[in-house]
Parts: sequence; structure tokens; C-alpha cells
Amino acid sequence: MKTIIKILALLIGAVAILFCYNWLRDNKMSNFYGKADLYVTSETTPDDVIKSLKSQLKVLSERRLRKVFAEKKVADYIKPGHYRVSSSNSSVYVARMLNNGWQSPVSFTLAGSLRTKAEIVRKISRQLQLDSAEVYAALEDSAFLASYDTTPETFFEAFFPATYDLYWTASLSDVLDRCRKASDAFWTDDNLVKAAKAGLTRREAVILASIVKSESKYKPELSKIAGVYLNRIARNMLLQADPTVAYCYDYQLKRILFRHLEFDSPYNTYKYPGLPPGPICVPDKEFLEAVINPDYGGGNLYFCASKNLDGTHVFAKTLEAHNRNAKAFQNALNKR
Repeated sequence: MKTIIKILALLIGAVAILFCYNWLRDNKMSNFYGKADLYVTSETTPDDVIKSLKSQLKVLSERRLRKVFAEKKVADYIKPGHYRVSSSNSSVYVARMLNNGWQSPVSFTLAGSLRTKAEIVRKISRQLQLDSAEVYAALEDSAFLASYDTTPETFFEAFFPATYDLYWTASLSDVLDRCRKASDAFWTDDNLVKAAKAGLTRREAVILASIVKSESKYKPELSKIAGVYLNRIARNMLLQADPTVAYCYDYQLKRILFRHLEFDSPYNTYKYPGLPPGPICVPDKEFLEAVINPDYGGGNLYFCASKNLDGTHVFAKTLEAHNRNAKAFQNALNKR
């Protein structure tokens, strides 16, 4: 009898040890080696998760992982999102992460030309779990955009180029809220004073910055281009900015001809004085800085592409000098 009792005690102890070991392995010990990024949608199953994990890292015990997923009812509670799994995670932690929506942010980058609604929609929908059709519809929704103090015609001003940490399941409102926060951070009292000194409101500075961005990407001359336009505004001259004409044609023109300058739109600065009613693209921070820190160039009123055909521009104070510069550029272009 004593022998039987000892054997039973040993068996119970062994079972207890095995139970504790399995509990520790599932709850505290890592079941993974490496790193993986999971993108979970409403259609993703536990099998899909395991398949994705196995393609990115080593799962030490798939059997134990499946057992934990079943016990934690991951199939019933899994939430959409972006999740990061690493060697420090246990099976239970991953199950709870999926069930509770403990997401890891993604780096969402808003950059580039950003000059059409379609471009912006693509940049958003390719980086976040947002349907492109829904984003486009939201940017056409006057009531939705009104909460961001803009309209479907002037919506560019609601965006602020930067890289943001956002959840993959973020809404368009989340994106615009972060953009507004970044924009507000830029528009300090000091920068608002600088804009006012240049004769611009915050919104007007964004509009002018969008024109400057469309004219040049060469940073050393951005403030000089801004200065030309501000000099023209001060003299009640038409801005005559080619990019505003390109905007009127949805940037489909390969070359702007004289007939295009007659397009009847308040955005056409060859026909209507002052700034257009809204920005013609989303300007980056560097273009805003150029506008509020203009270089008036002693009265420059004109600029055109350089005859060096290197993306830079030459500036002039008189139409006569500008025409000479323009002719030199055309000659260089014809030679090429």
C-alpha cells in the first residue's frame, strides 16, 4: 500500500510539474524567435495569423499556440489592427493582444506632390486600413470637412505633411486630427506675426506656400519666389502663376499655352487678382517657412527657369530683363 501511495504521489507530482511547466510555457515563456508584423482584418482567422507568423519568424510550438488560441477563443474575439510579435512574447500574450486590440502603431507618411485628391486618397489607403472610396467620399463631404474649417474645394489646407505614428485602423478623422495638431504646432505666435508682417493670414500663407511648392523644389530660392509674389500683390499686379493654371486643368497639361491662360476660374491667377480661394496642393513645412520669411530681392517682380536647365530660376525687377531671361531659357530649351 505504501508503495502504491508513493507511486501515486510521484504521478501527481509529475502531473503538477507538467501542468506548471505548460502554464509557464504558454503564459510566461516565449514561443517565438524573431519578429513579425501582423495585419488583421475582420476576415482574418487564427489560421491566417499562424500562417503569417510562420512566414516571418520561427514558432517554437505551433501545437501549443493553436491550443492557446482555442482556449482564449481568438476566433471569436480577434480584433482588426496591426500587431507586432517578437521573441519576448508568450502564446497567451499574443492571444490576449489579438483579443483586446493591443495594436502597435504604424509610421504613416504624408509627403510628395499631394496635388490632387486622388493622390492623397492613394497615400492614405495604401498605408492605413481605409477604403479609398470611403476616403474620397469623405473629402467630398461638406459637412464632414466643415469640422476642419475647410471645404471639398479647399480641403488641401486640412493636411500637414509629416510622418505620424498612427494605428493601422485609424479613421480619416484621426489622420486630420493629427495634421491639425501638427499645423497648430507650426503656427506659433511668432510665425503668425511673421505671416502678418508679410501681409498674410494663416490661410493665405498656406495658399501662397502651395503655389511656391508648385513652382520649385530648390530650397535656396523658395523665399525669393515667395518674395516675387508678395511684391506683385503689393503692387496690385496679377500673380500670373502658371501652376494655378495647371491646377485648373487637374494637372493634366504637359505644357501651358496662351489659350490655357483664358480658363475662367478664380484659381486662374492670369485672370483674377490676388491669391486663389484655396491652396492648389498640400504645402510642406519648408514652403510655409519660405512664405513667412520672404526674400523680396530688392523688388523682384518676375522669375523664369534658368537657361542652365537645372531646375533653378533667374529673377528680374523689370519686364525687359525678364523677357531677356525668358528668351535665353527658350533658346536653351530649343537647343536641347
